[in-house]
Amino acid sequence: MKKSMLIGLAVAGLLTHGAVQARPDLQQPMVAPVLEQTDTGYGFQTRTLDSVDGQRHYRLYIGRPEHSAPAKGYPVVYLLDGNAAVGALDRRLLRQLNASAEPPVIVAIGSTSPLRIDRVARTYDYTPRLESGPQLDPANGLPSGGADEFLDLLAQRIKPMVQQTVPVDLKQQTLWGHSYGGLLVLHALMTRPGEFLTYASASPSLWWGEGAGLKGLSGLPAMLGSGSANLLLMRGDSEGRGPGAQTGAPDPGAAVRQLLDGVYAVPGLHTRYRIFPGLEHGPMLGASLRYTLGQP
Repeated sequence: MKKSMLIGLAVAGLLTHGAVQARPDLQQPMVAPVLEQTDTGYGFQTRTLDSVDGQRHYRLYIGRPEHSAPAKGYPVVYLLDGNAAVGALDRRLLRQLNASAEPPVIVAIGSTSPLRIDRVARTYDYTPRLESGPQLDPANGLPSGGADEFLDLLAQRIKPMVQQTVPVDLKQQTLWGHSYGGLLVLHALMTRPGEFLTYASASPSLWWGEGAGLKGLSGLPAMLGSGSANLLLMRGDSEGRGPGAQTGAPDPGAAVRQLLDGVYAVPGLHTRYRIFPGLEHGPMLGASLRYTLGQP
């Protein structure tokens, strides 16, 4: 995806980072005005599907611009935590995107839950496997470790479903995620770097699993090989430590520096690091998404 198409959206916090930050309301309902509005420059369709084991239930919000599709198809941006993401889109942002030279298709991968955050599903889907048996999340005690299953679902079922709905340019695909979603984006980059052109990771939970998100760095050059990809890494300069810091997680600043040192050294990986002054963890969801979509 071209640089002008790198990410945007607004939603408040998912998992809090730091004792000084208030816990989010996990029962907050999903509210998404743009799904009902007819003057945004985008039309939304929905599709549903289940995980392979039938335990998680997804709803895709597929936003197609009114702008005519290029001969090669539209760029496409996949958004994790889709209920929150589509709820953060607004009329002005979508109008600006539709008026741009290459407006993207927006695919928010949400949940059939009426809540803006499906904590159970995201805890499992967005975290990597660390153990051979049952694995519980260090912050909330929920089942975790399903990142590879979710990425298989994305590649084998979600992407084909989108491609049957709207013409997309397979060479201009972006994956965006915030917090646990940012962790999932990094895991996708390090384990299957050819599936997206741009990996947009906002405030990734580098504390999770005592720095599990950094463990694939050494193998990334071999995984990428002679190919190329873009990494957009974003973080607010007022973000605190993650809820797993007391279990031996790396210092946030040190973890980011380790990540940057690793990715900058990978041939073919074009990395940009964007710091957002004054922003804590929650507001970074909206700021990073807007920046990714090219509308700061």
